[in-house]
Amino acid sequence: MQDYIEQRVLEISNYILETGATVRQVAKVFGVSKSTVHKDVTERLPHINRFIAREIKAILEKNKAERHLRGGEATRRKYLEREKKRQEKRKKSPASEI
Repeated sequence: MQDYIEQRVLEISNYILETGATVRQVAKVFGVSKSTVHKDVTERLPHINRFIAREIKAILEKNKAERHLRGGEATRRKYLEREKKRQEKRKKSPASEI
């Protein structure tokens, strides 16, 4: 494994341990794809440090178990924002004064 890849794997792992971040969040912070983050922590990390790999696996499992909650919350916010915009349009529209 090339040194820069090993360094990235360790940096990503430390970030996940410190923050409990999701794969998507980590990918955004480090400027890599979700696939790269996933491969780094599930395939490459166990060859570098098995202990950290077990800890990361537990965090990823927790995030996976909670993702349906995060998705539901995002959808709820989306529809609340849409409704808010519709109400603002109605207030500004001259047709609503009739």
